[in-house]
Amino acid sequence: MALSYKARKRWALIVLLVGLPVYIVAAVNIVDLFERPSFWVELLVYIGLGILWAIPLRKLFRGIAQADPDAQKAERP
Repeated sequence: MALSYKARKRWALIVLLVGLPVYIVAAVNIVDLFERPSFWVELLVYIGLGILWAIPLRKLFRGIAQADPDAQKAERP
């Protein structure tokens, strides 16, 4: 079942305002569990984790910045 445009927009907002900060705190705590690696290794880990969170959510974020396609259908007679 596909989400409507408004539902996707709301879920994207929740993910960005709640989920992403929680993910950032979790990523920092996971890296902190180990002895602090060199700057470049730590940078690569954070870049990898930054890409990793977005992969499963890309369908949710796709087209959110565009105009509501359902609104155009409703305006036509």
